Amino acid sequence: MIRVLVVDDHPVVRAGLAGLLSDEPGFVVVGEAADGDEAVRVAVEASPDVVLMDLRMPSVDGVTATARIVAERAGSARPRVLVLTTYESDDQILAAIEAGASGYLLKAAPQAEIVAGIRAVHAGQTALSPAVAARLVERMLRPEPEASVLTTRETQVLARVAAGDANKQIAARLGIGESTVKTHLLRIYDKLGVDSRTRAVTLALERGLLPRG
Repeated sequence: MIRVLVVDDHPVVRAGLAGLLSDEPGFVVVGEAADGDEAVRVAVEASPDVVLMDLRMPSVDGVTATARIVAERAGSARPRVLVLTTYESDDQILAAIEAGASGYLLKAAPQAEIVAGIRAVHAGQTALSPAVAARLVERMLRPEPEASVLTTRETQVLARVAAGDANKQIAARLGIGESTVKTHLLRIYDKLGVDSRTRAVTLALERGLLPRG
């Protein structure tokens, strides 16, 4: 039997997934969780084989919970995490995979695809929806931007983001309008291929666009 933990902040979605899996031969739902914190706790208590993980949840999100679950249960006994979400941005896909997820499916996927995905990750394989797989391939084939991709002003803005400043503080420090800060951030996101402040800073540090420390 494949022991599954269902994690989603929507009770109706959790109940639907639990019911779906309970009707499938070879599956048993050993727990449910409504947020990342609860997911980590239940994963330790219930010892699931596979964690079916939503991404956007209150308190602790799915990416953070995935990283904690993978780190908490090191070794062959750790559960495998299969992301099941409605979101498919490059940033979210990469963040989930980097956190240790073994697969990434969309909630719009057919029931058979979700079941097959759980079986696949339980067997040590990777499960990706066709749309997600295509985005990952596109991302891999896309040339990496050079270190000079950011202008001096964009680098200054991103450095203040890394320091924890809000847009209003950045505008005051650099002597520019808050709307100009937002424009710079949108250009930074586009150049780096991300859609969040956190990912922009992380990627810029990895590529040497910002000094560490």
